[in-house]
Amino acid sequence: MNTESLFESIRLGDLTLNNRIVLPPLTRSRSTQPGNIPNDMMATYYAQRASAGFMVSEGTQVEPRGQGYAWTPGISTPEQVEGWKKVTEAVHAQGGTIFCQLWHVGRISHRSLQPERAAPVAPSAIRNETVKVFVETGPGEGMITDSDEPRALSTDEVGEMVELYARAARNAMEAGFDGVEIHSANGYLVNQFISEHSNHRTDQYGGSLRNRLRFLEEIVDAVSQEVGANRLGVRFSPLFESTDEERVYLGLVESDPHETYVEAARMLDSQGIAYISIAEADWDNAPELPDSFCQELRDAFSGALIFAGRYTPEKALRMLEAGYGELFAFGKPFIANPDLPHRIRHELPWNKVDPATMYGGSAHGYTDYLTYAQQQAQQHAPEPESVS
Repeated sequence: MNTESLFESIRLGDLTLNNRIVLPPLTRSRSTQPGNIPNDMMATYYAQRASAGFMVSEGTQVEPRGQGYAWTPGISTPEQVEGWKKVTEAVHAQGGTIFCQLWHVGRISHRSLQPERAAPVAPSAIRNETVKVFVETGPGEGMITDSDEPRALSTDEVGEMVELYARAARNAMEAGFDGVEIHSANGYLVNQFISEHSNHRTDQYGGSLRNRLRFLEEIVDAVSQEVGANRLGVRFSPLFESTDEERVYLGLVESDPHETYVEAARMLDSQGIAYISIAEADWDNAPELPDSFCQELRDAFSGALIFAGRYTPEKALRMLEAGYGELFAFGKPFIANPDLPHRIRHELPWNKVDPATMYGGSAHGYTDYLTYAQQQAQQHAPEPESVS
């Protein structure tokens, strides 16, 4: 298999990337407590993976109400900004490029994670009935119940939320990130505004698809003023059929995902952003994106397209050759293989990820995965001499 086309340099906005391989946003829940502050261990983790052509940080909450999982980092306090500086400096020292993913979970939260145990905020007071969030007792332990029903944001509060995104973007640039990505996928706040299932508003942010896209449009406009549109991306997670009701992007399957996301792409193209990232479903029996959708998305958006979700080098090459996308993200493989680009280029075996150490914990399962060179050195190290 000739993977050299994955190692071509490529333009992303006004940046030049060394290759087409992406480390996508991956929640790992390793921030320092209290305060959800990025730390030295996180800096090591990202620096180990800086051979990716492009990196996006784990989801980073734009404000305390944006948290839906334990130990996830924020970007709203001076301490968090200082913590992220350690990460960006470590990545840049290795020649890497990294954006900060700006995240607000909206209704996908638990009162135990909210300031003063208040109700989560959302476009409408509609609770997700299937999802479990990650609270401090462990993954999947925080079942959202009736007591966690979200509170609908007022029209004025929606405008204030847009400003929170802009402030977070400003903080991200102060922290040394090369740009930012708006998390508009996986059933979180921006996605909740887009979806007719979670948005029953009657003001200018609800009703028609154009109105439901307004929140994202205003965020992109505000963030562009802080970072420049050519340093901005947006992530979506379109799904075209339901195969597992409890895993369908936290309850949001659009009645017409084709129309929704192609229209969103046209809007974002007019705003001149650098890229759109598409997170495909990644469970075992998940449906593939239709080729017709990929083509129409390509026709609607002139910036770069990033695809992620169960990607292999073979699938990335097929999408590249078809002209559907420019960059390809490898999530779980990058967790277990800090030197993944090297392994792809030289067709070397991949380490398997340990599911038990995905979320929370120590350096084990986080920064102690070995590169291929380290594994070879271990295998060929001389036996220690016995002491008689």
